[in-house]
Amino acid sequence: MTVYPLSFLRVGRHGAPSGKRVLDLTLILLALPVLLPVFALLALLVRVTSRGPVFFVQTRIGRGGVPFGMVKFRSMVPEAEALRAGLLAQSDREGLCFKSRGDPRVTGFGRFLRRSSLDELPQLINVWKGEMSLVGPRPALPEEVAAYPARACRRLEAVPGITGPWQVAGRAELGFDEMVTLDLAYIDGARGLRGDLALLAQTLRAVISGRGAY
Repeated sequence: MTVYPLSFLRVGRHGAPSGKRVLDLTLILLALPVLLPVFALLALLVRVTSRGPVFFVQTRIGRGGVPFGMVKFRSMVPEAEALRAGLLAQSDREGLCFKSRGDPRVTGFGRFLRRSSLDELPQLINVWKGEMSLVGPRPALPEEVAAYPARACRRLEAVPGITGPWQVAGRAELGFDEMVTLDLAYIDGARGLRGDLALLAQTLRAVISGRGAY
């Protein structure tokens, strides 16, 4: 396994504390009776509405620069990764992270999944495994991390999350530099479990509004 050479990071300072880990696992267990039927229905719909596998596993960079496989419901055509390079110039988002409102790789049902953020639901598997947390900076692609300025590399001090300050502040409507500022404020703020619960509550409102989701 490749570990990115980011030895200057203070990764020991911002590891997921035991209380945060307990909160993640407790909330997942409490939500399982509701989530399992939804999970099964979405998996079936992905399967029958387009060709290809139900899940899409993509290499992302976790805490300390360690890669892991982030799981999503597949919202794109199977050859999406091969087509990505040809679409980078069409990004609707300022900065490093590619986002396109009219991405031709997204399937019909995939647009619903993305608009509702339900494509992210399988990342609870990553949380269960300890690769992610419910709340934290969103994990980036290896090629994005390779192009990070030093300031942005500090995002890798924390365990990445399914949601975080970027999601509740506007998601893809925010540029890369704004995302980094929000993530570093989260890392340095030490808001604790109450802060994470507040961000989770704000995420529900952001998901309902659909702002910045595409």
